[in-house]
Amino acid sequence: MAEIVELGRRAMRSLSGKFDEVAVMVTSKNYVMVKLWNSEPSIVQSWIGSDVGLYLARDRRVFELEVSVSNIEDILKVAEEIYRYSDKVKESELYAPLPKPQGYESLKGTVDSGVLKYMENPRPLAERMISASLDEGVDRVAGVLKLGVARKALVISTGFEGFEEGTEVEAYLRAFKGEYSGHWAYGSRHVDIGRVEEVGRKAGELAVKAGRKAGFTPGRYDVVLSPLVVGNLMNYVAFMASALHIIMGFSMFMKRAIGDRVGSEAFTLIDEPRNVELSGSASFDDEGVQTFNKPIISRGVLAGLLHNSKTAAKMKASTTGNAGWISPHPWNIEIAPGDYGEEEMVRELGRGVIITNNWYTRLQNYAEGIFSTVSRDAALLVEGGEVVGQVGRVRVADR
Repeated sequence: MAEIVELGRRAMRSLSGKFDEVAVMVTSKNYVMVKLWNSEPSIVQSWIGSDVGLYLARDRRVFELEVSVSNIEDILKVAEEIYRYSDKVKESELYAPLPKPQGYESLKGTVDSGVLKYMENPRPLAERMISASLDEGVDRVAGVLKLGVARKALVISTGFEGFEEGTEVEAYLRAFKGEYSGHWAYGSRHVDIGRVEEVGRKAGELAVKAGRKAGFTPGRYDVVLSPLVVGNLMNYVAFMASALHIIMGFSMFMKRAIGDRVGSEAFTLIDEPRNVELSGSASFDDEGVQTFNKPIISRGVLAGLLHNSKTAAKMKASTTGNAGWISPHPWNIEIAPGDYGEEEMVRELGRGVIITNNWYTRLQNYAEGIFSTVSRDAALLVEGGEVVGQVGRVRVADR
């Protein structure tokens, strides 16, 4: 803790006389990654690195930079060059002073001793994931297990100083049965052996279900989307709630007002920075404002946008603890759960398609929310409430 905080203080002292506002973000990361290939751990990699980010403001002109450095002098030299040419840059149309420090409540339980233990020897955890998948009867598996700990210090010329740290684990596995595959994933700040094994088991189960080809005609179908697919699509929705994206015209909410209906009454989307189970959790944002959980969409109604001090000033609102120095952003997103389990959804689907994984998501029209994405791994046809086989790769398009 002391080392990266002092690094931030040193940069602050060097730059505060030249710029009106200075913010220094120092992050230190230590990660271990196991790559899995042909049903066994193949490579174990580890790396340690530090990044320094700077926010600099002078006469309403704003600069941001981030570099990986081993010597603080390197980034200070870059900042000196910025100072020399800063008067040649136009004033920011969105400039607002950084907020005065109000203090923050640190999150508890963000460091898991289990993650730290498995960082020393991650192979047993990886092997449990592999075994769970092979037990489903698949031919082979491949994937990645990553464990790490990150520390962050923020020092701002307003007087704010903050520090936090957290562990994280990510597990991805693809199981193969003949020419077909299934994929599953898990991420958290804490190691849950059962959930890691579930990654293998679920990937294997999907690969087996995809092992027979079903006749399929392109058309309009009801679909069930897995958490992996919903997570990908809802990331786009949450980022469109960034006030800067609305100002720039890259949001389907730009023609909407708070309180407008934008979805089903059954749908609630929440930004949850203070959920310590999730690796995006944070005690404070990049402007030193304490974070808090908040709905973006509540029961189908647009409930709030995500602001930093700049967008809040522009839109006559209040910052929401979601600051990036340029663009506000969500931390973690959660969808309030419904009443149906997986098997019930398949039965209720009747005839349709289950999309378990996707890639190549594209927005054809941001303002209207028109998108397309392509299925990957198991895409399953359901008839009569039962899975009848794999439909192959399909493109999903809607708004």
